Amino acid sequence: MIDNRLLIAVVALMTLSLVMSYSLSTYTVLHYHMGLFNFFIRQSISVFIGIILIMILSKMDPDKWFDRIGFTLFFLFFFLLIAMQFMPVSMVKAVGGAKRWVHIGPASIAPVEFFKVGFVFFLSWSFSRKMISDESLSLWVEFKMLLPYLSIFAIVVVLIAVFQKDLGQVVVLAGTLAILFLVVGRSFKFFLVMMMVALASFIGLIIAAPHRVKRVLSWWSTVQDTILSFLPFEAAQKLHIEVTREPYQISNSLNAIYNGGFLGQGLGNGQFKLGYVSEVHTDFVLAGITEELGFLGLLLVIMTFVFIIFRLNKIASEIVEPRYALFSIGIGLLIGLALIVNSYGISGMTPIKGIAVPFLSYGGSQIVANSIAIGMVLMVSKKMIRWRR
Repeated sequence: MIDNRLLIAVVALMTLSLVMSYSLSTYTVLHYHMGLFNFFIRQSISVFIGIILIMILSKMDPDKWFDRIGFTLFFLFFFLLIAMQFMPVSMVKAVGGAKRWVHIGPASIAPVEFFKVGFVFFLSWSFSRKMISDESLSLWVEFKMLLPYLSIFAIVVVLIAVFQKDLGQVVVLAGTLAILFLVVGRSFKFFLVMMMVALASFIGLIIAAPHRVKRVLSWWSTVQDTILSFLPFEAAQKLHIEVTREPYQISNSLNAIYNGGFLGQGLGNGQFKLGYVSEVHTDFVLAGITEELGFLGLLLVIMTFVFIIFRLNKIASEIVEPRYALFSIGIGLLIGLALIVNSYGISGMTPIKGIAVPFLSYGGSQIVANSIAIGMVLMVSKKMIRWRR
C-alpha cells in the first residue's frame, strides 16, 4: 500500500489552491476582462491532471519505472532549458529579458519546475552509487568527489539565474544539493565551506544584475533601522542608506497579513487583493490566505506542509534502497525550501525571489511537476518496511 496520509495532505493543499485561485483573482479577472472562473478553471485542469498523475505513478513498480521516469525528467528538461533560449518568439516569449515559459497552444510550461524534480532524482541516483560512506575524508578529497556535480550545477546556474533571471530557484536547488551531500555522510566542515562558497556566489550573482541590486537596496531600506539599531553608531552610519522607493508589494503584503488577524476577514472578503498586491494568487498567495483565513488558516497551511515533509522523511527512513530514500528527502527539501524562500520574501525578511508556493500558488507547471514528484515518492513508498510503520 502507498502512504495514504501523504496523499491526503497533498490533495488538501491542492483543493485549497482551487478555492484561493477563485477568491484571490477577483481584481485580475475584472481588470483584464476575463471570465469570473478563468483562473479557477485553469487551476482545476492542472489539479485534475496532477491527481491523475499521482494515482498512476503510485501504482507503478518502482524497480521498473522509477529510474526511467527520473532520467526522462532530468535529461528532457535539462535539454529544454538550453533549447528554449533558441526557440522562436512564437513559442518562447521574453518577459523582462527572461525566457521562462514554453508556449504550446493555449498551455504554457515552465521547464525549470520539472527539471528540479529530475535534478533531485539525478542526485539521489548518483549519490547512492558513489557518495554514501561513513569514512572520514579530507576536504580536498570531498571537493574532488563533488566537483562533477558542481560543474553540472554551474551550468544550471547560468541557465536559470542568468538566462531566466530566476535566482530563487537556484537558491532552492543549491540548498537541496548541499543538504543531500551532508545526508550521504560527508563532513559538516565541508558543508560549511560549501555554504560560504555558495554565499559568495550568491552575492556575485546579485552584484552582476542591476535589477537585483535595486531589489536588495529597496528591501534594505525597509529593514535597516531595526537591524542597525543593534550595531555601534559609527558602523550603523556607514551601513545606512537613503530610503529608496518604498517596495509597495512588501508593505501591502504585510498589511494584508496584519488585516487578517487571528480568524481572517472571511473567504472572499480580502481587501488587499483588489489591486494592492499584484499576483496575490501566485507568489503572494500566503498573504492572501492570511488576510481571508487569518493566522489560524495560515497555521493550518503551515502545519500541513510540515506534515508532508515529515511523511516524506518518514518514508525515507523506512526504505532500504538508498536512491529511493534520498529522492524522498530531496523532494521534501524542494518543498520546504521553496516555502521558506517564498514566506521570507512576502514577509519582508528577505528580498522577494518570485518563487511559487508548492501545491498552493496558481500555476499549472508547479502543480503538475510537484504532483509527479509526490507520485514518484508514493511509488517507492510501497517499499517501506511494513512492521515499522
